[in-house]
Amino acid sequence: MYHTLEEFLSHWAFESADTQKLMDALTDTSLTQPMCPGGRTLGRLAWHIAQTVPEMMNQTGLAVTGVDEHAPVPDNAVEIAHAYAAAAASLVQEITTRWTDATLATTDEMYGFTWTKAMTLAALMSHQIHHRGQMTVLMRQAGLRVPGVYGPAKEEWESFGMEPPLV
Repeated sequence: MYHTLEEFLSHWAFESADTQKLMDALTDTSLTQPMCPGGRTLGRLAWHIAQTVPEMMNQTGLAVTGVDEHAPVPDNAVEIAHAYAAAAASLVQEITTRWTDATLATTDEMYGFTWTKAMTLAALMSHQIHHRGQMTVLMRQAGLRVPGVYGPAKEEWESFGMEPPLV
């Protein structure tokens, strides 16, 4: 949980940069990679991450700009990457200009529950990280080079002339 805006903003800077790396590595053809027959596609997951930033955070009274939660998934990877970047930046702008540390303890009705704003920020972060993990698997299945997130990816180990760890 976050106790100060700086705690969240520092964590968001790190995590949103890693999410952006994945978004930037997508290709138009990779967007159709399905999770399973009839399941979400890589493009749908990436778009969902971009859509959730304004959808969730605007329920707290912020005015985060971004794509509508019901907008159809584009068939253009650059559009998805740009939408995420814009929403992530807008979130930072909104929080830094409209909230204080004390705001984190105030509550909102969120998805049938009452959450503090700190809890909402934690949920947004966890949501993004969860779907980002799904994206990396689908990216590999789509034949994309997966950028390292919490350390080097397989291809990055190999570019260092090292064997990737098996564990």
